[in-house]
Amino acid sequence: MEFIPRRQSLVSQTAIILLNQIQQGVWRDSLPGERNLCEAMQVSRNTLRAALLQLKRDGVIRAEHGAGNRIVARPRGRRNKLQSTDVALLLPEAIERVRPTMALWIDELRAMLSERGCRLRIFHGSQYFRPNAAAALEKLVKLHPHGCWALALSNESTQRWFERAGVPCVVAGSVYSGVNLPFRDLDHRAICRHAAGLMIGMGHRKLGLIIQKSRRAGDIESEAGLIEGVRQSPHQDVEVAIGYNEATVASICSALRRLLDQKPAPTALLVANAYHYLTVVGRLAQLGWRVPQDVSVISRDEDPFLSFVVPTPARYVASPHIMAKSLLRPVLELLEGGVITHRAIRIMPDFIRGETLAEPRAQ
Repeated sequence: MEFIPRRQSLVSQTAIILLNQIQQGVWRDSLPGERNLCEAMQVSRNTLRAALLQLKRDGVIRAEHGAGNRIVARPRGRRNKLQSTDVALLLPEAIERVRPTMALWIDELRAMLSERGCRLRIFHGSQYFRPNAAAALEKLVKLHPHGCWALALSNESTQRWFERAGVPCVVAGSVYSGVNLPFRDLDHRAICRHAAGLMIGMGHRKLGLIIQKSRRAGDIESEAGLIEGVRQSPHQDVEVAIGYNEATVASICSALRRLLDQKPAPTALLVANAYHYLTVVGRLAQLGWRVPQDVSVISRDEDPFLSFVVPTPARYVASPHIMAKSLLRPVLELLEGGVITHRAIRIMPDFIRGETLAEPRAQ
């Protein structure tokens, strides 16, 4: 007979949670589908239906054909601030300007959160990523309280402010040395170490890295990984040349020109941005350099448009769904006020060999 009280208690608790979410305005018109609610609340279909029946009897919801469970009761009072089920994503620029792959995992994360009754709101602005951004960040967080913040394309000063302020957050990217924040990112160090091994194994002895000068944490890891790959090689004659750029076409072309003017010039290039890869291979063609006959090129990053580039780029590919799913767990754990079970997750993408890698020409 112990089973019956437990079942009644769980039904009652489920009904209370649903009512609280409705009163907080998490769902405005209708409740999510039963399957999504069961998954989000970790209850059985029978338990959920019993809780929904209780809310129907209380006049909170009613079943409507084609609309599911329609909310009848209105939240008590107006909401003047966001609840703990709201998640904020902070970017230095508008989402329309971010790379396609990032926009894809943001959409995936938004959908995953919505299925669990949570909302994702996006804030952007360069003022939040300046060295003296403390005042702007403090005002932002105070005016827009959220249960969790996600930081994308963040710099060191922004990460350190969130760490000092104790605001619940997860970094969608790599963290800087000494920053104790949970994060999810591609394993840039391992990617570039792998790329170094590939290029050296094919006979290349002068490697070039074209990378943005802004020095984001992932780029620092990338540079370290390439150098590690060279140092781990049994070949003592391998060199690395780095072409820093300001993320403009002119600056990327200038960085490439400096590398090609070296004696000897690199015979293989690793480019740390999918857009920059397009600039590099386009400029090489203008200069009469053939890929891969004269120089091999690898893109560290993936974006959907690279699938339409000829020759097919050698590149590292990770599904946006995997990135979104890896972020979902720590976000939900922070919303629940719990402890993040895995603070650091690095994703190793698949390598697509493509058609831009070849052995170097005999000198």
